[in-house]
Amino acid sequence: MTPCADAAAAEQVLRSGELTVLGRIRSASNATFLCEAELDSVTVHCVYKPVAGEQPLWDFPDGTLAGREYATHLISAALGWDIVPHTIIREGPAGSGMVQRWIDQPDPDAALGPDLVDLCPAGTVPGGYLPVLRAYDYAGDEVMLIHADDPRLVRMAVFDILVNNADRKGGHILHGVDGRVYGVDHGLCLHREDKLRTVLWGWAGKPVDDELLGAVGVLLDALDGELGDQLAEHVTRGEVRALSERVQGMLDDPVMPSPDRRRPIPWPAF
Repeated sequence: MTPCADAAAAEQVLRSGELTVLGRIRSASNATFLCEAELDSVTVHCVYKPVAGEQPLWDFPDGTLAGREYATHLISAALGWDIVPHTIIREGPAGSGMVQRWIDQPDPDAALGPDLVDLCPAGTVPGGYLPVLRAYDYAGDEVMLIHADDPRLVRMAVFDILVNNADRKGGHILHGVDGRVYGVDHGLCLHREDKLRTVLWGWAGKPVDDELLGAVGVLLDALDGELGDQLAEHVTRGEVRALSERVQGMLDDPVMPSPDRRRPIPWPAF
């Protein structure tokens, strides 16, 4: 069997290939499996989250998390940012669910500096990083939550505001071997109420640049057409309208929001 390197071919393998479970990702709160999709002896590694394995939540309707993950992929693609790895809804070994292409990451032992989101001793923020908050680690030592001052993360922070991401943890930000930065685990997005919880607060109060706003404007136009109808197959029409309102709000007032007192950072943060 041959691993697939071509993006278009990989998408076909994900859609039509036979899914084989390689193992369960135990750190996930919902049933999440590492799988291999195979079609004509070509393979693609992927993540599979069956709807049947979703844990009930008090504030999100049951059985909707897979659709929300797919919806955020559509939004990411419409923006032209491709933050979310290619994602589909299809049948798998445990029934219908979300299937998303696996992102290969560099060997963490080979890293020369902090991760894109990391902890450092309080008062020692490295160059090129922004402080988010002070906290205490498991040993009781004071540390600082930081993230890179990186344009790829700025784009992700804007994306999270638009999709109303309630769970942007450090571990949901992946640095691919291709040099791109991806975001995963978007099941807790697109709620009508303000749910934004993120580790990416380093640009709070800063203006959103014109290049990013250009893409946001394109998204607004797309929501009035086919994209809006596609999203309404996975979230409610009210949630699609709320998304449009957030997009318009950013265009009207292009400033990154500041955290409020209502648990603005998901916990644990990684």
